[in-house]
Amino acid sequence: MIRRPLMLLAGILAALGLAACKDENQTAATPAAAPAQSFQWKMVTAWPKNYPGLGTAANRFAERVAAMSGGRLQIKVYAAGELVPALEVFDAVSQGTAELGHGAAYYWKGKVPAAQFFTAVPFGLSASEMNAWLSHGGGQALWAEAYAPFGVKPLTVGNTGMQMGGWFNKEIASLDDLKGLKIRMPGLGGEVLSRLGATTVNLPGGEVFTALQTGAIDATDWVSPYNDLAFGLHKAAKYYYYPAWQEPQAALELLVNQKALDSLPDDLEAIVEEAARAANQDMQDDYVFNNARALEELKQQGTELKRLPDEVLAALRQQSALVLGELAAQNELNGRIWASMQAFQAQVAPLHEVTEKELFNWR
Repeated sequence: MIRRPLMLLAGILAALGLAACKDENQTAATPAAAPAQSFQWKMVTAWPKNYPGLGTAANRFAERVAAMSGGRLQIKVYAAGELVPALEVFDAVSQGTAELGHGAAYYWKGKVPAAQFFTAVPFGLSASEMNAWLSHGGGQALWAEAYAPFGVKPLTVGNTGMQMGGWFNKEIASLDDLKGLKIRMPGLGGEVLSRLGATTVNLPGGEVFTALQTGAIDATDWVSPYNDLAFGLHKAAKYYYYPAWQEPQAALELLVNQKALDSLPDDLEAIVEEAARAANQDMQDDYVFNNARALEELKQQGTELKRLPDEVLAALRQQSALVLGELAAQNELNGRIWASMQAFQAQVAPLHEVTEKELFNWR
């Protein structure tokens, strides 16, 4: 009577032993998952270290990528001059000195003339329009085409929104006042002013205050109240002019070395692109919030706001059309970019006539 239960127990134990051996064999045969590959990248910027809005946005982008990737992609941010000068960011990314760059496209106009279309166009698209043209109107593909020969992929990583017309130590009452004016203004706006008799120069942000204070230049555009207050430009110039005919918006770009991007697994590549998209919105919010506060502070400190005369604005608009037409005529790609941008602006203008423009005029 006892032998039968004992035999049953022995059978159960034997079966359990065989199952355990099978599980051990399966576990031993299954290779351990390989550790996720990690990457250490460098990002060079065109901005002073921790500079409000521009420099801090680059830092936040790097932090966002690290968080989204669980630390698998770490980005070390270098301010202008720490690894390369501000105006050599594009070359550094193209040559692989750094995997990423953070700057403004019109700084590289000497190397890529088409780049001037992708920061700001005088009397052109607003920030929201620029975003829509890039993401849905074909602008991103044209931008990528312009940079492809240099092994660089561009992404939008921020926008300052509409800027200001600039700081002047000379009052602008007529077109004659532009003649002989020494002004720091990059991109297409600088070319337009030069056609009207001004002498224009392209200086990185870190040199603007000193040049204005010492009289090396008579005037400068920079960004808008948020950044202008941070540089103390109100201490070096008397008049603060508007509107920003030269930069109705200013798109900032993330330059990505194409080989480095191709080396990333798909999920990290997607993280870089989505982090740039988030940074773009974050910067716009930052500027809307801080520009309002900074403008009030500038006025409290005695800044004299002045509007450019209609005569001057009309001449600037006329010259802008000529300059843009000439740039478009330089080559087939430039022509396609300008045609695409003009078509998009014409498409959205009727909507904004009865929406934003009406609201802003009445509220």
